[in-house]
Amino acid sequence: MAVKDNRTEGRLSPICASGLALGSAVAGTVTGWIIYSNLGIDHNVPLPPALPATRRVFTAPDAGCLNVYEDTAGDGAPLVLIHSVNAAASAYEVRPLFRYYSAKRPAYALDLPGYGFSERTNRIYTPDLFIDAILALLHRTDEPADVVALSLSSEFAAEAARQAPEQFHSLTMVSPTGFGIAAGTQDRQMSMRKSYKAHRRVTFPIWSRPLFDLLTTRVSIKYFLQKSFLGAVPSDLIDYAYATSHQSGAEHAPLAFISGMLRTPEVRSRIYDKLEIPVLVLYDEDAYVRFDNLPTHIRRHPNWQAQRISPTRGLPHFEELEETTQALNDFWSGL
Repeated sequence: MAVKDNRTEGRLSPICASGLALGSAVAGTVTGWIIYSNLGIDHNVPLPPALPATRRVFTAPDAGCLNVYEDTAGDGAPLVLIHSVNAAASAYEVRPLFRYYSAKRPAYALDLPGYGFSERTNRIYTPDLFIDAILALLHRTDEPADVVALSLSSEFAAEAARQAPEQFHSLTMVSPTGFGIAAGTQDRQMSMRKSYKAHRRVTFPIWSRPLFDLLTTRVSIKYFLQKSFLGAVPSDLIDYAYATSHQSGAEHAPLAFISGMLRTPEVRSRIYDKLEIPVLVLYDEDAYVRFDNLPTHIRRHPNWQAQRISPTRGLPHFEELEETTQALNDFWSGL
């Protein structure tokens, strides 16, 4: 008869033991990061102005207190610049364009809700909030403006133009969202339900700020920005992105973006197809955006045109400023 070895009673298999050890290590790492985020990370880093211009604060009906950089010394139609939406966005993203045009025409650069010096309160961030901010700024200009918007903000600016075309002289979209293969086939209600569920998960109070802090370390910021540059990312852009993402309330708008709450399903049919103002699209390769449907859209809409600024990766005004401004000037002079 075989003798049973009682020494193995109650022991875990090597696989189970390894799994428990790994789980404990992961739990300890997560707990440690949450503690470090709350006690070891400065969330009030000194934030200088993003642009060499006068800062004005004004109020929008829904968006609340907003910051805009103004230089009104030049003559001609107003130019309104709108930065993109990401974890560490600000008006610094339009700095090359603002500096180039500010001495030539009235120039305005908006900090969108939840970014820069604009209001960063904990509220529900939706496209309507950003559209409200853009329209509120345009109502401050003396005449219809040439508006330039980056990436996802192109959707907000386009809807503002659909609602109030009289406020726009033209709209330029730089690497706009909404032209990918699947961008026009999303079910709106299903998409919104998924986004709200994701938003509830990422904004759970215990880990919302630690999660955002993980996304906005200098290493993370440089990694994500590098995808938008062929060459090295300007160090001053990294520095400002770090500073603006380390402010009280800096996580609220970006977490809405990460959740998908700021995208408009079927944006081409719902918004882009309905624009009647002149529209220019500047684009090339982009790690975050596709343009599969752009050529077809341009052919179907005579008021639209597109120009490739090559070689660039989403922020052409940083690496090809001369070509970018030439494209803008040609577009405006032809209106």
